This record gives sequence, C-alpha cells and structure tokens, in this order.
Amino acid sequence: MILADKIIYLRKKNGWSQEQLAEQLNISRQSVSKWESGTSIPDLDKILKMSAIFGVSTDYLLKDEVEEEAPVEDSYSEELTGRAVSVEEANTYMELVRRIAPRIGIGTMLCILSPVILIVLGGLSEDKMVGLTENMAGGFGVAILLVMVAIGVAMLILNGMQLSKYEYLEKEQIVLQYGVQGIVEKKRAEYEPVYRTYITTGVVLCILGVVPLMIAAAFDSGDIVLCVCVGALLMFVACGVFLFIYGGMIWGAYEKLLQEGEYTEREKRLNKRTAPFAGIYWCIVTAIYLWFSFTTNDWHKTWIIWPVAGVLFAALNGIMKIMMGRDLK
Repeated sequence: MILADKIIYLRKKNGWSQEQLAEQLNISRQSVSKWESGTSIPDLDKILKMSAIFGVSTDYLLKDEVEEEAPVEDSYSEELTGRAVSVEEANTYMELVRRIAPRIGIGTMLCILSPVILIVLGGLSEDKMVGLTENMAGGFGVAILLVMVAIGVAMLILNGMQLSKYEYLEKEQIVLQYGVQGIVEKKRAEYEPVYRTYITTGVVLCILGVVPLMIAAAFDSGDIVLCVCVGALLMFVACGVFLFIYGGMIWGAYEKLLQEGEYTEREKRLNKRTAPFAGIYWCIVTAIYLWFSFTTNDWHKTWIIWPVAGVLFAALNGIMKIMMGRDLK
C-alpha cells in the first residue's frame, strides 16, 4: 500500500473528512486531496504530525512494504546514494512522456513512409499508367521523400529535446523519495494491459504487412502491383512501429523510475559503454541504405536493409554487453 492509500485508509478509519484532517494539520483541504491522489507528497514534518494523529509509526506511513499499523517510534534511516527524485518530478516526467510519445511515434512513421510515394510513382511511370516520365516520377518522389523525412526528423529532434533534462534517469543511479515508488508501480500496473495490447498489435501488423507482398510474388504480379504491395508493407510497419514507440516510451518511463528491466544500475553502466557503438552503427546503416537506394533506384527492394540491420544490431549489441558485462561482475 502506498502513502496516498494509507492516508485515505487512516482518515476514513477515524471517520474524518479531508477538511477535518486538514484542520488538525493546519493546512488546506486541497493539500490533503493532492496527497491522497498521489500528485504531491507531504513534507517530513507533516508525516511526523500524521504519525502522532493517527497513532502509527512513520515507518508504516513511509515504507510501502510495511502493511501493519505498528504504533512504534520511527526508526526510518537508510543509507541512500544517488540523485533524489521527488513525486512532483516523477509525475511531471511521466506526464511529459505521455504527451511526447505519440509525436515521436508520428515522426518515426513519417520517416518510414517517406519512400512510399517514390515507389508507387516509379511503378506507375514504368507501366505508363500516368503522364510522368521516370525522371519526373523520381524527382517528385524524392522531393516528397525528403520533405517527409525533414518533418519527421524535426518532430523527433524537437520533442526529444524536451526529454533531455531527464537523461539522468537512463544514465545515473537514482533514489526515489518517499511514496514515489508506490505511485509509479501503481501506474505501471494499470498501464500494463494497454502496453501488452500495443506490442501484440504492433507485431501482428508487421507480420500482416508482408502478406500482400508474398501473395503478389507468388502470382508473379507486375511491377506496379509489387510497388503497391511494398507501399502497403511500409504502411503496416509504420503503424506497428508507432505502437511500439508509443507504448514502449510510456512503459520505459516507469522502468526508468523504478530502475528495472534495461535500467538497473548494472545495465546503465553497460549502456554507457555500448552507446557509442549504437550511434556509429545506425549512421553506417543509414548511409548504406541511401547509397544502395539512390544508385540502384530499387527502393522496393532496399527496404530489406532495415529489418536485417535491426536483427544484426540486436545480436551485436547482445554480444558486446556479454563481453563488457564480465568486467562489471
């Protein structure tokens, strides 16, 4: 039980309204309301006053794992090291991530969808189905591609910069102040079914996206059909990636605050060592993709570089972490 729930429980157990409790603590009713909703947390002196008023120990109020109302003197003393994170800071961060996640997802979608017009126009011009030469179709297609990439990258940069002040959550050891852990765990538990739905749907979309292309290839369809199928594949993948990013960013925010999953102290130290590799790797992959695509003009084929690069990155990154992790034991 978290601090907010304990305050509600003890107040109701004593038959007090929020106004009555506020009067005894010499504060406003709104302050009690904020404590009980988890949007703010009482100062230490108010914790001590509530301990006396309710007749419980401060250990019971402050420690989420303590469930028994033991009326004993406080013995709360811990040696904590790391950057402290208050409940207000944690709530602000989680709300910011919820607001920014869809924007970053859309920015990524635009980058993935950017070649679609080029691919479709190329197929149409090849089959003489539009009044455009191949050069005109390529010119229009590339122009649209660059505009979409520019918008997508701008969205990624502008929204990503808003999270830069919270980079320490990924890199430094943190200490959650009283009540923060319980609030974050409660929100994560409520969000978990939604997160699972997003990830499952995203995987299904990525798989289904390949189906039209496989069917078209099986029936030896013409170039225009294959181009349209590749465009459909990119749309399915873009929608799937949007769900991965949207759901993953919010879930990752909870993991960062709780220092679990990929954000334990050990993982943070490993990530610091492997971070340069990721930046260099994806720059090289992007350069290879653009070089092959522009020199061969086979945009409907070169997309395969990305899934191959993603699988290869996961393997190489895993190997690097295993090798570097031996030094951290």
